[in-house]
Amino acid sequence: MGCLWGCTRMARINLNTPDIMDAKEASIIWGHAENYVRRTYQQNPDKFPNGSIRKFGKQWIVTTEGMEAITGTKDPRKQNND
Repeated sequence: MGCLWGCTRMARINLNTPDIMDAKEASIIWGHAENYVRRTYQQNPDKFPNGSIRKFGKQWIVTTEGMEAITGTKDPRKQNND
């Protein structure tokens, strides 16, 4: 079946990737207080690259890219696997 109104294909997003996590989990992984991501976003949202953080209902979701940008630290889960 074809598109009627200039449809474009949506990029497929793998929600099972460990590079997408809730803000509390990400804060703990990077060694910060549970509210670190939320607080950082409230104080300086421009630190997050476009598309690296989003709120779904009451839940903040952040990517590894976003965490690396705000902390200046690579993903701690990957540091010992090189």
